[in-house]
Amino acid sequence: MAQNNNKVVNILLADDHHLVRDGIKSLIEKYSEFKVVGEGADGAEIIEILETTEEKIDLVLADINMPNMSGLELSEAISVQYPTVKVLILSMLDHEKYVSQALQSGAKGYLLKSVNEEELIFAIKQVMSNSFYVCSELTHQLLSKSLLGSGFKSKPSNGLKVDFSSREIEILELIAEGYTNLEIADKLFTSKRTIEGHRLQMIAKTGVRNTAALVKFCITNGVLHYV
Repeated sequence: MAQNNNKVVNILLADDHHLVRDGIKSLIEKYSEFKVVGEGADGAEIIEILETTEEKIDLVLADINMPNMSGLELSEAISVQYPTVKVLILSMLDHEKYVSQALQSGAKGYLLKSVNEEELIFAIKQVMSNSFYVCSELTHQLLSKSLLGSGFKSKPSNGLKVDFSSREIEILELIAEGYTNLEIADKLFTSKRTIEGHRLQMIAKTGVRNTAALVKFCITNGVLHYV
């Protein structure tokens, strides 16, 4: 495929509902850094586009439930055939097994279709910066189930010690309560970009893969003291 020399993120949409694709496309293209360059009603159509397009595709935004080839099958195929193309799942399915299956298939993130515009755009940017992203609603849900089911550890299991600033602890507590970056920024009288930067820095400090793992790490290692 031809190289994309500008900074625009080229996106493919995979969803078997035409109106859904139209809505997502309309929303995404409000932002000049994103461009929807193709769409399909199932994974097979997306693979065909990847095989024939002259555009460099950066991201595929895919539903799970589609005929012929599901979003999970599509993600697996892309991870093998087009490893530089990132997949972000956008689904109505909110069970943790689908999140796990999506990440195992090679997807870089998982969003519920109930997310707002701000979180969708943030998720795309996170995935494009090589971070994993699970939407805040699912992060809080998965974290609560994981911690309530497995209990707490009094000492770090891996012996790691990470130093957090008081501001980072403050942000961590709000993340654990399920607040979005914008809501945290409003509460702390700062910018959303600053909060995003703190979140990414804490993920880098701990070496975890996503926000849910960050909060779990901090609770099990005594940085946070409540669920």
